Amino acid sequence: MTEVAFYHLTRSSLEEALPLLLGKSLEAGKRALVVASSAAKVEALTASLWTRDAASWLPHGSVKDGRAEDQPVWLTDSPENLNKAEFLFLTDGAEGADLGGFERCFELFDGTSDEAVKTARAHWKSYTEQGHTLTYWQQTGKGGWQKKET
Repeated sequence: MTEVAFYHLTRSSLEEALPLLLGKSLEAGKRALVVASSAAKVEALTASLWTRDAASWLPHGSVKDGRAEDQPVWLTDSPENLNKAEFLFLTDGAEGADLGGFERCFELFDGTSDEAVKTARAHWKSYTEQGHTLTYWQQTGKGGWQKKET
């Protein structure tokens, strides 16, 4: 089964947290698939990755760039694993069609949004019923993450 880690964003935005997690994924030698809730959100995430600090640039692409198989990080609004990623990142309540094809799944949700929290809880329940291993991570005041007991 896939290890699913819920990341409860309370101190930073998705645009701030995602690049840090993607960077760690690439450092571990893993490819990443980032699924957003809409094409517009994919474009916003892509733009934020391009305009981030040049010293911490992450190689990535989306349907506008093409050649998914060459992209270590693929941003999309479809759960199809076109870049053969080992890690799946679900944002904005997006759903992954088949988590079993991934080593790890990262579900990032906005802790300041009641709707996002409600969706994350529904996903938690569904993943539990499917038999996946789940962990819950909450942001700390130091900009890091702390694993919480569930």
